[in-house]
Amino acid sequence: MTKINDEIVSMAKQFVSSLLMHETPDELVYHTIDHTRAVVKNAEFIGKKENLNKDELRILEVAAWFHDVGYLVKYAGHEEVSAKTAVEFLEKSNVNKESIDLVRQSILATLLPQKPSSKIAGILCDADMMHLGTIEYFKLIDKLRKEWKKTDFKPLDKLKFEEASLELLENHRYHTAYGREVLQKEKDKNIEILKSRISEKQNKINRKEQKKEKKSNSYSRGVDSMFKLTARNQINLSSIADNKSNILISISLVITMLVRKFEENPTIILPTLIFLVFSLATIVLAILSTRPNISSGKFTKLDISQMKVNLLFFGNFYKMNLDDYEWAVEEMINNDEYLYSTMIKDQYSLGTVLARKYKLLRWSYNVFMIGMIISVVSFILATAVF
Repeated sequence: MTKINDEIVSMAKQFVSSLLMHETPDELVYHTIDHTRAVVKNAEFIGKKENLNKDELRILEVAAWFHDVGYLVKYAGHEEVSAKTAVEFLEKSNVNKESIDLVRQSILATLLPQKPSSKIAGILCDADMMHLGTIEYFKLIDKLRKEWKKTDFKPLDKLKFEEASLELLENHRYHTAYGREVLQKEKDKNIEILKSRISEKQNKINRKEQKKEKKSNSYSRGVDSMFKLTARNQINLSSIADNKSNILISISLVITMLVRKFEENPTIILPTLIFLVFSLATIVLAILSTRPNISSGKFTKLDISQMKVNLLFFGNFYKMNLDDYEWAVEEMINNDEYLYSTMIKDQYSLGTVLARKYKLLRWSYNVFMIGMIISVVSFILATAVF
């Protein structure tokens, strides 16, 4: 039996390198030969910082080379496979039991949560987790997340993966002086960056959920179209009513020109006077149907807070100054409930005004029609008598 020497370290390097280069599946994008080489390099660097002797450094190097070969067989619990492969290799090389046990213990110590029982094991653990305290951390864990997804080990989304990474960082402890004094400082920075990234993602998700909830509680485009169409139709109907009123007024005024014929034909005096009375009534009703009603033109902040004011009708704000009106409109458009309530009130107001117009217009037509009938009958009777 012999101790681990440089030749055995070289053989271990060749054996593991060949194994990883030829048998690593495509799914492993993080635990590759590059990762193993990096861990070996880290182990040598920290081992020297920790003043390991040559024999200890050789044991550490072999353990570093073999620590992840188990990934070629299985993902979870790969440490047992890695340790077994290392033991078989070292036994074939006639390495003494003490050295083999140190290699095996060191590899098994890399299982999370890490609990190294020797100095060499502690150095290997820190070498394996050295990236936690480097500026390359986020680049490397992105590869790890992709590997988890490809292997179906833990297919987490970015937020959940970063939350899991933060938990690991906060629970992890370095076991060497170099790790505690140097790597920990950079790891603390990575923790703060990770917290910030998680907070930003959570806020973004919350905003999306709030927006989605707000959207689900808000009205659809169909409702907006309905309001626009209804308003347009009511305005068109109002214009039609005004035009009809103007026609009645014009006709009534034209027919009253018969007064000039009194001297030429006295028989038409009575029928004309009757028609003038009915024409006057028609004109009054027609004018009433087109006469606008204007309110006070002012509102208070209390009215706005209680959502009582219809800001879409000019009669409610024409006496207010521009700043107060802008403030009120901003309050309305930022409150869906108030906005749609105002639109409903505006539609209702237009409807009541339109109903009044058509009611008076109907009376105008009735009066005009009755006046025409009575006037014609009177004219016929007057003509027959004279």
